[in-house]
Amino acid sequence: MGDRLARLLKPYTGEPPPGLYGKSSDLLIRIAGIAVPHFLSVVTRLGGDAALPALPRRTNRRAMVVEERSLVAGDPDVVALTLVAADGEDLPRWHAGAHIDVHLPSGRTRQYSLCGDPDRADHYRVAVRLIPGEQGASHEVHALTVGQLIEVSEPRNAFMMPLPGSGSRAERLRFIAGGIGITPILPMVRLADRLQLDWSLRYTGRHRESLPFLDQLEAFGDRVRVLTDDVSGLPTPAHLLDDVDPWTAVYACGPPPMMDLVHGAVPERTELHIERFSPVPVVNGQPFELELRRSAVIVPVRADQSALAALLAVESDVSYSCRQGFCGSCAQQVVAGEVEHRDQLLTDEQRRLGQMLLCVSRSAGDRLVLDL
Repeated sequence: MGDRLARLLKPYTGEPPPGLYGKSSDLLIRIAGIAVPHFLSVVTRLGGDAALPALPRRTNRRAMVVEERSLVAGDPDVVALTLVAADGEDLPRWHAGAHIDVHLPSGRTRQYSLCGDPDRADHYRVAVRLIPGEQGASHEVHALTVGQLIEVSEPRNAFMMPLPGSGSRAERLRFIAGGIGITPILPMVRLADRLQLDWSLRYTGRHRESLPFLDQLEAFGDRVRVLTDDVSGLPTPAHLLDDVDPWTAVYACGPPPMMDLVHGAVPERTELHIERFSPVPVVNGQPFELELRRSAVIVPVRADQSALAALLAVESDVSYSCRQGFCGSCAQQVVAGEVEHRDQLLTDEQRRLGQMLLCVSRSAGDRLVLDL
């Protein structure tokens, strides 16, 4: 371990800072990721401005060029894009687990995990699965061509992978990935292997042809176990968490049913870090209505549905990105009704003045009136 810690003392090596291990680190990293831009957005509006305090909108967009596109699964449904800076300069560095906001030509913004090499400052790499029957962002990404110009944000990390020995009792790592959930896990696997840590991966999907980067992962030998539905059936806790104990740290990314399975079956006192490629599930929700003040349209919101999902059914151009309550893209102004705030992004002042994140927050009564 002494040699590994020595590596951490070098100038940037692509490895995360020590001391960020454990479940609490996920929340702390999310707070750190928003704190500085949020602080700046409030400070710059002091001095008599009567308007609402600005949300921490990302202004660090950078023009990028699609340098390369390739298919990275046996089927044609996963495309990987290599993006380089339009000005030819080096890009901000990142750690395994980071993602970027991709601003597409249509105006849509979506978050995609970086799946390349953190030590490379000359490009970013993302991989996106085509969603069947949906003419949305995934289709737009698949339509991007080499030489096309887009904008991206600087990397942010809500899925940081600290290392065993950096304030954690974990002695080994278990990675679990379902399908396109391999994208944030892939740089973690490379890092763990480079540092000669005790790690293993359970990689699931419908069939082998649907699994991206399979050739790269199988080069790691028996550390990687591939489990496909057509051969092994749907994954079970015995498949995914075999040999996992309180001295194992688990990093999982995949579809909601699999993440719920892992969360419910992980042994007590085992460190668990989960990245969802999906909206946060609604817990203890009650039905309510959204009234759009400018059009008088009434939108019902089910008990198990987010306000954002209900609104998108009637207003498809509403802005959103993470759908998990930490990017601020879906913020709207509430002009009547009481909000049940379920985010950790808005300040008390912003809440007092009526701002709401539609992706996670709800109504504390029967109806909210939005300035839409």
